[in-house]
Amino acid sequence: MAISVSEAAATHVASQLSSRGKGLGIRLGVKTSGCSGMAYVLEFVDQEDPQDELFEAHGVKIYVDPKSLVYLDGTELDFVKEGLNEGLQFRNPNVAGECGCGESFTV
Repeated sequence: MAISVSEAAATHVASQLSSRGKGLGIRLGVKTSGCSGMAYVLEFVDQEDPQDELFEAHGVKIYVDPKSLVYLDGTELDFVKEGLNEGLQFRNPNVAGECGCGESFTV
């Protein structure tokens, strides 16, 4: 099982951690939410959880809890700029469908 991170996403995450002034990395997970059933959750990690899987790319640490990893296996985290919008984008091969607003997904 694996999560990959683009260089652009790693640069963005590193910048956010630097601006924050502390943190080991970010935790990527999923929660039940939205009209399609699941939503991505991102949070800063200040203390490692021994149950988390750790992925490192381009100098950035990504932590994923075991329950979320089942839904996130093979996901690529990227940072995308489209016009005036920019943000992290999840390319998850497990997604079977998304809601119209793009806030949630189903597997």
